[in-house]
Amino acid sequence: MKNLSDLQKKDLEHIFHPCSQMKDYEQLPPMVIVKGDGLYVEDEFGNRYMDCVSSWWVNLFGHCNPRINAAIKEQIDKLEHIIFANFSHEAAIELGERLTAVAPKGLNKLIFTDNGSSSTEVAIKLSFQYHVQTGNPQKKTFVSIDGAYHGETIGALGVGNMDRFTDVYKPLLKEGVKVKGPDCFNCSFNKKRENCNAECFVYMEEYLKENGDTISGVIIESMVQGVAGMRIYSPIYLKKLRVLTQKLNIHLIADEIAMGFGRTGKMFAIEHAGVSPDIMCVGKGLTAGYFPMSIVLITDKLYDAFYADYSEGKSFLHSHSYSGNPIGCRIAVETLKIFQEENILEVIKEKGDYLRKSATEKLKDIPYFGEYRQIGLIGAIELVGVPGERAGYEIYKIALKKGAILRPLGNIVYFMPPYIIKREEIDKMLDIFNESLREYLETIE
Repeated sequence: MKNLSDLQKKDLEHIFHPCSQMKDYEQLPPMVIVKGDGLYVEDEFGNRYMDCVSSWWVNLFGHCNPRINAAIKEQIDKLEHIIFANFSHEAAIELGERLTAVAPKGLNKLIFTDNGSSSTEVAIKLSFQYHVQTGNPQKKTFVSIDGAYHGETIGALGVGNMDRFTDVYKPLLKEGVKVKGPDCFNCSFNKKRENCNAECFVYMEEYLKENGDTISGVIIESMVQGVAGMRIYSPIYLKKLRVLTQKLNIHLIADEIAMGFGRTGKMFAIEHAGVSPDIMCVGKGLTAGYFPMSIVLITDKLYDAFYADYSEGKSFLHSHSYSGNPIGCRIAVETLKIFQEENILEVIKEKGDYLRKSATEKLKDIPYFGEYRQIGLIGAIELVGVPGERAGYEIYKIALKKGAILRPLGNIVYFMPPYIIKREEIDKMLDIFNESLREYLETIE
């Protein structure tokens, strides 16, 4: 490869990048980012890019946020880390108070993990062990829906349903059951998500009723299936699922890793349905793009099944070296303070309304338009029949040259910007997509 900087050469010499075909880097070498400021990041050559995907859905309040920077600096001079077995610290305790205060009702206990995949592993193990310790060891099956994505560790892949992530590893997996779920863009019942009665729940209902005695938990991404293409579905589906899982003594595991912390317009996406799960996994926005941390929230009922004399062998033996890290906890505390003190949910509503209005106007005449769907500050354009083997990837490369990071999911281009984005930047983001799509189409005609 020609014209690479020294940093790019060293990167390619040593680093295997995630979710990438490294051969692609021959045509598009890694962009070495040296600085971040609000919505923007800057590479080593001085090029600036709008971070329209919140750096893989984690950055809520912009890069190098002054409040969070200050909180980190304060914490790091007090305590950087302490073993979390038999020890605790102020930041974790404050986080416990603040997070349970805004979580769905009944989720009173926290288990700290390092990332979203790890929190899925905890949820699976916890649910199974609960049933073993309450007299139902036969309950060992986990159910998810078509297009499910819950992480990339082995247990998480087992309850996922994305072939490109799971196919090669299937010999290693303990696969859960996959049930036909909502697909509102191609609804089998010819309904609309805005006014349906979640008729598609019939598939889940049939399976749970027939097999409830052997099912430990149902895991589901609340309201939006992210990796499947930002599939938004009716909250009625979650309402029905909660009623039936409670009736059959099946845990409802809400995966809020991507959709929690305001992304859908509610603090947690499951609030759209007005129900509470038994287990909820959160991560990504928890630490606003600063620190790898995830948390599993559980009910007192689950917690009590593990509370016993040591000799009974009911402990939950799962740990991470950096569980409850003080720096991560302090960032999460500041994240929750920002939500409260800066009325972030109102900000999301106002900017989400503007995104919808602007997208409706700017995208109405684009070629190969299938659907524009939106909830909160997530917008997604489904392109149908667009020519080319990797149209989304090609559009992404063109958008980079125009100063925007728009990382697509196949031929679905989505917008998930930090909450600090301005109206004029929303317009610019949409314009860049529009221009990039049309430029791509010109190259293949």
